[in-house]
Amino acid sequence: MIYENEESGRVVTNEPHMEEFKHEVLLRPTDFSEYVGQKKVVQNVDVMVESAKLRNAAMDHALLSGPPGLGKTSLAMIIAKSIGSELHVISGPAIEKKGDLAAILTNLGPRDVLFIDEIHRMNIAVEEILYSAMEDYRLDIVIGQGPSARTMQIQVAPFTLIGATTRSGLLSNPLRDRFMAHLHFDFYNHAELAEIVGNNAHKLNIDLDKSALTMISACARGTPRIANRILRRVRDFSLVKGETKISKESVERSLSLMEIDSFGLDRMDRKILRVIEEYYKGGPVGIETLCATLAEDRTTIEDVYEPYLLKEGFLLRTPRGREISQKSREHILKNKD
Repeated sequence: MIYENEESGRVVTNEPHMEEFKHEVLLRPTDFSEYVGQKKVVQNVDVMVESAKLRNAAMDHALLSGPPGLGKTSLAMIIAKSIGSELHVISGPAIEKKGDLAAILTNLGPRDVLFIDEIHRMNIAVEEILYSAMEDYRLDIVIGQGPSARTMQIQVAPFTLIGATTRSGLLSNPLRDRFMAHLHFDFYNHAELAEIVGNNAHKLNIDLDKSALTMISACARGTPRIANRILRRVRDFSLVKGETKISKESVERSLSLMEIDSFGLDRMDRKILRVIEEYYKGGPVGIETLCATLAEDRTTIEDVYEPYLLKEGFLLRTPRGREISQKSREHILKNKD
């Protein structure tokens, strides 16, 4: 039990920190031409937007799925702006009662866009109100209880629902089937991230060497949110040092202080790999045993740390437990803290 929970302070976590929202607004793309990557998704959405404009009708409902930090909220903002309508943003867990959702829906204007983030975490009783609203633009509400109960129908303006989820498998079938488009976001490659970092460096008035830009994009774990976070941290370090231009050496020094290596692994990622290697001879080790050693709960290990380690081939998940790969062994030897 020698390791403490460091997830809340991780630079490379996909989840946004509260103070980041105001910074992200400044760095978000403003139209489809500025949106980098996710070409198939953008092409599909562009066609849907143009069709809605030609029909002078609300765009079809769309479900955006994929890991956090890949641009789902940014795309919803662009959709609303392209249609010329207002965007209403809310998180699924924040809608606690049927009346909350009914109030939101009745206040929507024609062709408005309602963006529900983490829609899979919405209460099932609240979710059922969406069924008739999405299909027929009406609310079916039960008033009263027992023999005197009656139903009342309230018409709502034709609107577009955009749902965002990191775990589409948790959505109920009735809700999933009412979305006309299911669009999945993939991790970005280094070239796309380099373009995003370059654009955002310009917005932040940061003078960045090409080699520095390449290094930031290489350790951003395929996620623009992480790339932007590292960019701002590097900017802070260079500003304190009095550097007018950020070089590769500046980025290397900053990443070293943040304990992020060239693969984007932070201190906690490397701890997990070292524990398996040093305590359990490379594995396999059961997930419960690993959690006990790291003093972490199972959900945190499986949802926060493992996805990137599995994706990059550092960690192997087998029927007998977790094992590290040869790539991990070489990396551990090269990056001993």
